[in-house]
Amino acid sequence: MYYGESRRVSASRSVQRDWCCSERRSHCARFTHFLQINCSIFMLPTRCIPRHSSQSCACHSSRCFSLGRCHILCCHLLHLLTDSTVDSNRGMAFGWLQLTGNFGSIIGGLFAVLIAPTSFKGIPGWRIAFHLVALISVIVGILVCLFANDPRFSKARERATTYEAPNKSFCSDMKDLMKEAKSVIGNPSFQIIVAQGVFGTFPGSSLSFATLWLELIGFPRVTTAFLWTLYVVATSFGGLFGGRMGDILSQRFPNSGRILLSQISSSSAIPLAAILLLGLPYDPSTAFKHGLLLFIMGLIRSWNAPATNNPIFAEIVPEKSRTTIYALDRSFETILSSFAPPIVGALAQHVYGYKPITKGSSDEIEKDRENAASLAKALYTAISIPSVLCVSIYSFLYCTYPRDRERARMEALVESEMQQLQVEDYNDVDYPREEDDNDEKVLLSR
Repeated sequence: MYYGESRRVSASRSVQRDWCCSERRSHCARFTHFLQINCSIFMLPTRCIPRHSSQSCACHSSRCFSLGRCHILCCHLLHLLTDSTVDSNRGMAFGWLQLTGNFGSIIGGLFAVLIAPTSFKGIPGWRIAFHLVALISVIVGILVCLFANDPRFSKARERATTYEAPNKSFCSDMKDLMKEAKSVIGNPSFQIIVAQGVFGTFPGSSLSFATLWLELIGFPRVTTAFLWTLYVVATSFGGLFGGRMGDILSQRFPNSGRILLSQISSSSAIPLAAILLLGLPYDPSTAFKHGLLLFIMGLIRSWNAPATNNPIFAEIVPEKSRTTIYALDRSFETILSSFAPPIVGALAQHVYGYKPITKGSSDEIEKDRENAASLAKALYTAISIPSVLCVSIYSFLYCTYPRDRERARMEALVESEMQQLQVEDYNDVDYPREEDDNDEKVLLSR
């Protein structure tokens, strides 16, 4: 090959490589851009809720609000967090996410309660609260655009040659999505974790009656709010501690460390809930004991998601399927665990004898104590039985998790080699020979 031809071919290949890399970078950049756009779109229903005058319109906007917050933004955020970490610190990252999310809920809830009864220039406080949430969403979107870093974007920049598949039609993308979802659902470890999650989220969902139970015991509303806030704070720091412990155990026991930690967390809820709900006296003077047990219970039983479930999800599927697996997990667990509060209410009223009383009756205090006992029994039933099932279901992961993890690694290795072969084939195209005037002069001189 003559020098002029080789120079043109090298330049042509360089242009092609730059084009492929730019396409890949734009594809990767869409991930953080998607989070930015989602935060901005998240602002629209939030702005619409306080503007509506009818309850039905506000409910529709609230549904859109929940859809963007829970099912779209969170799944992609989990995927981005997974891509930004490695196996040795992934649990800690999920723990920080749980900590900051819970703290945001505490601060936002407190601020909303304080601002709701006020007004500013004739605008009710609850409407101002929604407008402030919309403003914060826009600010978060801007911060994501300025500071968020997609690790896949960086990897694409480092690689000089990357092959990008051509654009597909919408129908083809939907077929690929359904195929990917079917592959994720067929994963044995995913099925086990979802089954565990359905029972594992039952105790947390049933604790929505905890504030009512504390008030029936006789605690003032301020004390009840403080005790419940203490429990939420404990779950926040418990997620961080559990995530760190999961990382440590996964390094020493790769096939069993995370699973064992979650079994300890789930099983601890059984004796702690028994002491809290059935052992302590129904006396308002026992606020310290109730607070201590609520804190210990929240600190220990919040390890499952950051220490085990979320890190294992990142390991048992290829990188491209991580958003899908988080989305499917949230869908199944959220739908099925939503039945927990009605079940607790039915148990309390129809099995354990909870009887609502009229306001101002002579035996109101005595009836409150009886109803507190009935509700406590219903709560313990909704906590203990799912916890036993949760621990039992986790045991199956000892068999499936190592196998699914190795399968995902092999699939990632094969996919990487196939992409490398495609890059080499793409760059080794036999281009037609074109000679410029200088090459012709060289040939004539010979």
